[in-house]
Amino acid sequence: MAAEASGARGALEAIEMNDERFLGLLGKLVGEAETLQDNPPDLVPREDNASQHVLDILAPYTGEGGPIKAERVSFEEGRGNLILTYPGKTERTIAFVGSHLDVVPANPETWERNPFELSVEGDKLYGRGTTDCLGHVAAITELFLQLAERKVALDVTVVAVFIASEEAEAKPGVGVDGLVEAGKLEFIKNGPVIWVDSADSQPCIGTAGAMMWHLKAIGKLFHSGLPHKGINALELGMEAVKIIQERFYADFPAHPKEEEYAFATCSTMKPTQMSCAKGGLNQLPPHATISGDIRLTPFYEVEDVRAKVESYVAELNADLGSIPTRGPHSTYTIADGTTGKLELTWGAMALEGIACNLTSPGYKALCKATEEVKGVAKPYAICGSLPLVRSLQREGFDLQVTGYGLSDTYHADNEYALHSDLRDAVKILARIVAEIDEGLAKK
Repeated sequence: MAAEASGARGALEAIEMNDERFLGLLGKLVGEAETLQDNPPDLVPREDNASQHVLDILAPYTGEGGPIKAERVSFEEGRGNLILTYPGKTERTIAFVGSHLDVVPANPETWERNPFELSVEGDKLYGRGTTDCLGHVAAITELFLQLAERKVALDVTVVAVFIASEEAEAKPGVGVDGLVEAGKLEFIKNGPVIWVDSADSQPCIGTAGAMMWHLKAIGKLFHSGLPHKGINALELGMEAVKIIQERFYADFPAHPKEEEYAFATCSTMKPTQMSCAKGGLNQLPPHATISGDIRLTPFYEVEDVRAKVESYVAELNADLGSIPTRGPHSTYTIADGTTGKLELTWGAMALEGIACNLTSPGYKALCKATEEVKGVAKPYAICGSLPLVRSLQREGFDLQVTGYGLSDTYHADNEYALHSDLRDAVKILARIVAEIDEGLAKK
């Protein structure tokens, strides 16, 4: 018998993972992981291989008149996104979005187990995608199966969106960005959106933007015994980076909101790699490139930072004399008129950070559900980065972020998730639905 609306909370709180079914589905998903590896052009995933297993297990409930509506939306052959809907009595929604069907590559030679086969070792579930993000796909599918089996009558409409092309952005328009552009997600603006693709079973309330940069210093090759006749590109580059960093920290200092969101660090700019022209140790290198990244808390804008750093480089090029030299014969302008030069380029991909809305009903529901199941809710913010989330927030989606894998095993060899964490994930997500549904019933 269908649970009455007044009994929806009780039905949702009674949901427990069917372990055998969950592990069976996860095993099939991980078994497809070799075909889901995303590193174009060498590895182009076929996300349909994974979503077909989801459709197969949901088939008893997705036929004509079934309680679950399933729609595969593809913008490239074999690379579909999957939208699941469990309709309620209203158009208000609670949506679980972001769990993706592609995975990062895995090299079997560096794993202790077959990465493309689920290995169950006690509470640990080994295999590529168990933490990121096939474990989430299986857990959310289990939630929908439970809703359908129990015939839970809800006011709120429950939605899941399993996306393609999250791990690589070489080809835009294939995944969630394509869904937004096509208007396929407009209806989930009618309620909170929980992005289920982080880790450690707690609300993630903030992430940082990420920008990769390369500063090339151009000098002049010459014998190191005659340093006044050459321009040492290494010295020019290193001194320039120091100045650029100092100016960055002056213009983008620690922001007051970083403490409110519990960010461990402020925005940072630092070099992480260096290369230079090959030559002898007795030669001044004619060019050197210093590369690194900027991690930007979400209270600053990526475009503002880009413009500022470009202005630093332009000003240094216009006044090379302002850059300190090293020793009495180091110079960036020599007698024959040759001058050094700095060239800044940006990496192809820049990610924006997100600061979630801490007054949102979705945030309150996420924290309450997490506390009920895990005993405590500890929202956190990190200077790691998530793709796509800020753009969705800009589009008007009320986005919150959480996840139930392990940050220590993200993208790692011998990746694993804990069965107990994913079991709790089903309970937490069910309780989020209960909170949002109950909120509607009280209105």
